[in-house]
Amino acid sequence: MSQSLGRALAILGELGEGPRRLDELAAKIGVHKTTVLRLLRTMQDEGFVHGDANHRYHLGSRLFALAGAALEQRGVRDIAAPHLARLNDDTGETVHLGVYEGGSVVYLDKYDSRHAIRMYSRVGLSMPLHATAIAKVLLADLPEPRRRRVADGIEYTRFTEHTITSPAELLDELSRVAAQGYALDDAEHETFIRCVAAPVRDATGRVVAAVSISVPAVVLDRDGVLALLPRLLETVRAVSADCGHAEG
Repeated sequence: MSQSLGRALAILGELGEGPRRLDELAAKIGVHKTTVLRLLRTMQDEGFVHGDANHRYHLGSRLFALAGAALEQRGVRDIAAPHLARLNDDTGETVHLGVYEGGSVVYLDKYDSRHAIRMYSRVGLSMPLHATAIAKVLLADLPEPRRRRVADGIEYTRFTEHTITSPAELLDELSRVAAQGYALDDAEHETFIRCVAAPVRDATGRVVAAVSISVPAVVLDRDGVLALLPRLLETVRAVSADCGHAEG
């Protein structure tokens, strides 16, 4: 990768976290402000970024268009959509579709709940690998050596008192997830949210995505969330079948 391209991508990554000033970007990327300004002007000309009246830079409309096109090209999202919509209608809870890509787990689709309490999540946002049910499901399908490398490379931020905080603890959890066929986020990322997730498989049997149901703790307790598991498993089996998977 060329140095300029790498810096431009780093700038876009920073802007994905929120608006930034020139000096903030220069400090984060570790180069002089004139270099960052040159890159910003080029990206602004192409519509990838734009600057506001307060001299802060934002992601541009061209990038949003490309992101939308990328999502539309992901077959599993289109295949899963009607099934996820029905699951959302049936349960009234937040439904997510996530994938593991480039070392990160990201939300590919989301259907909001009918509750006033909403999750801070959005399509395209990456999620903690050690503290979310979807991530556990996706990591549990990795070959054992790769699973260990991923676990060793995670920064184990403690979000709540229930958060997994070590590679050994995560690996034990992933073994349980692989054996039981689903994962639970028991208030491990947010104290007021519990999630249950299960895998979507393709024709080869490989896990290509995961679906989760997320519920506010004030609505359902742990047992209540697990009571939604049969409906979730029914959904992922239907999506997997449409992806070409035949249960043996």
